[in-house]
Amino acid sequence: MATTNDLKNGMVLNLDGQLWSVVNFQHVKPGKGGAFVRTTLKNVLSGKVVDKTFNAGTKVDTATVDRRTMTYLYNDGTDYVFMDGETYDQVALPPAIVGDAAQFMLENSEAQVSFHENEPLFVELPVSVELVIEHTDPGLQGDRSTGGTKPAKLETGAEVQVPLFVESGEKIKVDTRDGRYLGRVSS
Repeated sequence: MATTNDLKNGMVLNLDGQLWSVVNFQHVKPGKGGAFVRTTLKNVLSGKVVDKTFNAGTKVDTATVDRRTMTYLYNDGTDYVFMDGETYDQVALPPAIVGDAAQFMLENSEAQVSFHENEPLFVELPVSVELVIEHTDPGLQGDRSTGGTKPAKLETGAEVQVPLFVESGEKIKVDTRDGRYLGRVSS
């Protein structure tokens, strides 16, 4: 148990038997009336996002979430297989749990897998990853001044928008949260 004064981003709460991750929170102390906490919560299993307001100091039930660093090994056709680096146990996770992280995972890359009572909840990647562009059309001479973008297919199969000057075979840095191009990586 914790109070709403102890909330932190990423904390997982157990509300009405469902697990909710705190995406954002704000303590509000109006001039009139009691203080309260405005939160944005994301359902861990369904991904649904809701706004919820609590009175300040209200007790909330926190869920124990075990975050483990695991290595992504391979996709067996349906599930994604991860290995715990300490125990060498392998866990097969369905695409619903891996979610959008699958677009940016390379074999033998590390990810954070969160468990609650030994049930896998979700997979988190580092904020940015470095991937090689498998294919992108060449930029046309003279297009560079417009600051436009073009689609590029990455080695993981994901497609992102990149500036016109980026070419196939280059390694780029990509934001795993929204698939944004962050820059080129020098070899």
